[in-house]
Amino acid sequence: MKGADIQFHRSKRLDIAICLNLPIALIFLPAADIPTFVGEGRCDIGITGKDQVMESNVDVDLGLDLRFGKCKLQIQVPRNGPYKKPEELIGKTIVSTFVNLTKQYFEKLEGVKPGEPLKTKIKYVGGSVEASCALGVGDAIVDLVESGETMKAAGLHPIETVLSTSAHLIVSKHPSHPELVEVIKSSMEGLLAAQKYVLCNYNAPRNKLPELLKVTPGRRAATVSPLEDDDWVAVSSMIQRSDMANILDQLKSLGASDILVFEISNCRV
Repeated sequence: MKGADIQFHRSKRLDIAICLNLPIALIFLPAADIPTFVGEGRCDIGITGKDQVMESNVDVDLGLDLRFGKCKLQIQVPRNGPYKKPEELIGKTIVSTFVNLTKQYFEKLEGVKPGEPLKTKIKYVGGSVEASCALGVGDAIVDLVESGETMKAAGLHPIETVLSTSAHLIVSKHPSHPELVEVIKSSMEGLLAAQKYVLCNYNAPRNKLPELLKVTPGRRAATVSPLEDDDWVAVSSMIQRSDMANILDQLKSLGASDILVFEISNCRV
């Protein structure tokens, strides 16, 4: 929120905070509840995992992937157990917090229509799902995996990924303040772009410009400005942070000079 310039103060033990620079209130809710509040129009926007949205079966817009909280919802079985493929779990007991997503997966696996009886038993557990196999509650589990350390400690390993997920900015289908929703969404998009890109400036021989622009095309297009020396131009372009070193080396080898890189603290794209 800080990077997106949404300023607020949250008092201890309070689940609501008033924004200091926008006419909005922030409500802090469990991740699983947020899709319901947004889906029913009680909140205009929310931040929660894609997995929670899919599990809730609510009608909201997955407005923006915020690219944090990345993990996978996976089918996990005992490492030394007999199950190697998901098909071998048909008719067995599967334990999960995500019972709807698990049911949908096994409906497809068994080839039955939604709502028809399953051979596979889906059992809900609200916490400590990874202990279910060791305690004999289920034959396999469907649970979120981030680093995999908890899974390994429980003697489990994944045999299938049901869903890849991350935090999303979700939006009500009928927001009460659509103009504010767009302001916040634009701010979030700018923050994500600032995290992904840096600004690269360099001087380029005019006769090498076409080759250099292939290396730095920019998000939409590079900015090219004339210099006092007619044989040279100045180029400004956003480049991906992850490929920065490779791009700088290519520019240098193609004849660019005075190559500078600047951090982008925020932007609008």
